[in-house]
Amino acid sequence: MGKLALGFRVINPPMIGFVTQISRLTSLIGGFMLATLISLTCFSVAGRVLNSFLHSELVQNIAPDLASFLIEAGIGPIMGDYELLEAGMAGVIFAFMPLCQLQAGHAIVAIFTDKMPTSFQSVLMFIIEIIFALTLILVAWQLGNGLGDKYRSHETTALLELPIWYGYAAALIMAYVAGFVAICRVYYEGIALLSGRPNRLSKEQEQA
Repeated sequence: MGKLALGFRVINPPMIGFVTQISRLTSLIGGFMLATLISLTCFSVAGRVLNSFLHSELVQNIAPDLASFLIEAGIGPIMGDYELLEAGMAGVIFAFMPLCQLQAGHAIVAIFTDKMPTSFQSVLMFIIEIIFALTLILVAWQLGNGLGDKYRSHETTALLELPIWYGYAAALIMAYVAGFVAICRVYYEGIALLSGRPNRLSKEQEQA
C-alpha cells in the first residue's frame, strides 16, 4: 500500500495505513470547510450586490414597497462574513498540510540536486524532512501559546462576538496532526536511508 499509494520503497512502513487515513480525513474536513467558506462568501457578495440594487433609484421608483420589504427581510451581505472567513481559513490551510506532507507535495526546486548522486539526494531529503517536522512542531507550539492567550483574554470578534480562540483551536488541531505526520515522514525517510533504497515517488505518481 505504501509503495503504490505514496511512493515509499520501504515495504509496509509502520502505521502507514493509519497515517494515510488520518491525513485523508483532515483533507476531507478541510475541503468541506473550504467549500463552506466559499459558499458563504458567494452568498454574501450576492446579497451585497442585490442590496445595492434594491437601494438604487430605478428600483425605488418602480417598486419601492417591494424593495423595502426585501431589505427588511434581510437581503444583504452576511453579517460577520469577514470574521468567519478569517477564523476558518487558518484551519483550512492546516487541514491540507498532513496529506501534503505525507505525499511530499511541497514545491521543490531541484535544478542542481537532480544531478547529484542518489545517496546525496537521500541524505538531503532526510534533512529536509527533519526541518519540516521541527518547523511544524514549532508552529503548533506557538499556536498553542496563542490559543491560551486568546482564551484567557476572552477576546471576541467585533460583529458576531465570537471568541477569537475558536479559530486558533481549529488550526491547532490540524497543526498537531501535521506535526505527527511530519514526524512519521522523518521516520520513513530514515528507514529508507538506512536500507539504502531512496524514498522516491513511484512512476505512477510521476506520470500523474
